[in-house]
Amino acid sequence: MTWNAIVQIAIFAALVTLTVKPLGAYMTAVFEGERTPLSSLFAPIERLFYRAAGVDPKKEQHWTAYGLAMLAFSLVGLLLLYAILRLQAFLPLNPQHLPNVAPDLAFNTAISFVTNTNWQSYGGETTLSYFSQMVGLTMHNFVSAATGIALALALIRGFARRSARTVGNFWVDLTRATLYVLLPLAVVMALVLIWQGVPQNFSAYTSSTTLEGLKQIIAQGPVASQEAIKMLGTNGGGFFNANSAHPFENPNALTNLIELWSIFAISAALTYTFGKMVGNTRQGWAIFAVMGLLYLGGQFACTWAEHQPNPHLAALHIDQTPNALQAGGNMEGKEVRFGITNSTIWATATTDASNGSVNAMHDSFTPLGGLIPMLNMQLGEIIFGGVGSGLYGMLLFAIVAMFVAGLMVGRTPEYLGKKLEAREVKMAILAILVSPLAALVPAAIATVTPQGLAGLNNAGPHGFSEILYAFSSTAGNNGSAFAGLTVNTVFYNLLLAVSMFLGRFFWIVPMLAVAGSLAEKKIVPPSEGTFPTTGPLFIGLLAGVVLIVGGLTFLPALALGPIAEHFAMLSGNLY
Repeated sequence: MTWNAIVQIAIFAALVTLTVKPLGAYMTAVFEGERTPLSSLFAPIERLFYRAAGVDPKKEQHWTAYGLAMLAFSLVGLLLLYAILRLQAFLPLNPQHLPNVAPDLAFNTAISFVTNTNWQSYGGETTLSYFSQMVGLTMHNFVSAATGIALALALIRGFARRSARTVGNFWVDLTRATLYVLLPLAVVMALVLIWQGVPQNFSAYTSSTTLEGLKQIIAQGPVASQEAIKMLGTNGGGFFNANSAHPFENPNALTNLIELWSIFAISAALTYTFGKMVGNTRQGWAIFAVMGLLYLGGQFACTWAEHQPNPHLAALHIDQTPNALQAGGNMEGKEVRFGITNSTIWATATTDASNGSVNAMHDSFTPLGGLIPMLNMQLGEIIFGGVGSGLYGMLLFAIVAMFVAGLMVGRTPEYLGKKLEAREVKMAILAILVSPLAALVPAAIATVTPQGLAGLNNAGPHGFSEILYAFSSTAGNNGSAFAGLTVNTVFYNLLLAVSMFLGRFFWIVPMLAVAGSLAEKKIVPPSEGTFPTTGPLFIGLLAGVVLIVGGLTFLPALALGPIAEHFAMLSGNLY
């Protein structure tokens, strides 16, 4: 790995870190109902929404009511998106006259965008109309992200409150997350992307003639508006099939940096919001430190792996040394305009942050380089994670970590002054076990059935990695694809949809149960025997628990895929 790569990683990490406090403090003010610089603009709109929906913003909900409201909202959104896709041919803004989406693909896509997964079994520019992209997908990019933020707030209030029966109002949290956080950031970012050359229009696709005299169709449309929220909301669903490797989604190095920053911005800042709302910002910085350490570890490992020369090419006496004339390392599947380092930063950041976008093809990474994005998702999408979902996922791991600490010292575990009893620990572990269940069981089914194997374009460990990556992605609600696997079939569309559904909602319900249980507890003042949760010992313990749980769960599967492929590559076997 070169010094240039280290500097690029450091610049990205610094930009994210500088965002944490100001954006986190702003979101604290928003969700605690304080006046903000945008209140004069959005407060009247917010009140109008409440009146139209019959919502009393001052009336809070028990965790069960909060969860039912979230589930009902998600169900209505799923049915609406499914209807839009199935009726696409009859709806406006369809200059290419694209047909209705097939039932199984429409179902898969509806589940995907409602769960903030944004898995795409289709090519956007050849399958979906402008209406479907805007009213269907872009709308869900906003509200699914806002739902994740709202759920994180419910758990934060569980820690912050004492002897309370409520965890907030889902409709208020959803509205404020959309109006005050996601919408302003998305508008500004969309304008910057338009300035840099990302299309935003309703024109029909352009037909051009190439230098060879062939006809080529150049797709365009309302791209910038979707691109902005797909990054900020950690969604990842691209307007084009090539996603952020397409020059109309990601034209240059500046847009690449802006989009990378936007992937982590809100998720990282929510750690500071957590600290502010529980009354101890050091707690938030400790969670941020755990996320940052895990991110940097994976980032340097992935970048190092991709900078290594390919032994098969070395055997042919091909010079792979980085110099002024060549990048060196593994450039297969990567955009020349971004290079190896920016490709690995993107791959690591998006799989850490539950954002399924790509600016390089992960299927072309080296075995160890491809292992890191896969492992990031398998750890539970908690290294920053999706907006909101990453924070509440990490806090559940913190509960487990404090339970382990309590066992080691023989004391009742507690976190942020709340005694952690059997109910909270059981619910936390139940939620954490959902991801491996939703990933490994469907992956096993796909590897032993003719319908699953029929989609493979590669044999051996690499083919298994493609299947494992797909279900790790959907179970973690990430949405990125290893590629090399044909998934637009009835078998994969339905099985992947089940994985996405389990990975989202079967994690949320136990988490809300934890939030409700914690809110009812009193806050116990710290004593001499209280385990400190803001220092290096806690940071190391929490990071260790995350790695051990992920390693013990997925190591056997990884050994059959990327690890086996790595040793096969070193031995010269092409299997």
